[in-house]
Amino acid sequence: MKARFFCIMAAVAMAVPGLAMAEAESYEIDTSHSFIQFRIQHLGYSWLYGAFNTFDGMFQLDRDNPENSSIEVKIDTASVDSNHAERDKHLRDDDFLEVEVYPEASFTSTSLLLNEDGRSGVMTGDLTLRGVTKSIEIDVSMVGEGDDPWGGYRAGFEGSTVLTLKDFNVKQDLGPASAQVEMILSIEGIRQ
Repeated sequence: MKARFFCIMAAVAMAVPGLAMAEAESYEIDTSHSFIQFRIQHLGYSWLYGAFNTFDGMFQLDRDNPENSSIEVKIDTASVDSNHAERDKHLRDDDFLEVEVYPEASFTSTSLLLNEDGRSGVMTGDLTLRGVTKSIEIDVSMVGEGDDPWGGYRAGFEGSTVLTLKDFNVKQDLGPASAQVEMILSIEGIRQ
């Protein structure tokens, strides 16, 4: 069970090239079956949901030595989509993501601590957003893995974390109810 869990690292979808051992498995994120979403409170009255539509990444899974596994993802910040064109334009400007200066966000894992069930745990890694790099923790869990109908092998995961906007130099003050944003990750990888 523990060995199967290493696929969980795809939950945030990111692999560090060069750190994986020879016996590690390499997975590419299937972006057509993966989602990087967020939600933030609107004035404390409701939740506003959105997503980043363009991203890619790889992950390396070492089933014998999980500490050698790694994951990395890169996100096109201009692909932010909250289902409202004018709001998305504002999210891209210097009050929020400042995409012309910081066109990419990235996450690189640094460790994974498994729970006793071997299917969930906490992934720690470095998130870079708006030119600021901070260590964050992501609660992750394995959804499943196995053969697909096209002769490949897939693994799927979910994860979540909460980010404080001011930690990443977001200038816009949305009030105390909206000081943090929850990231919701659903990732599927294809073994290479």
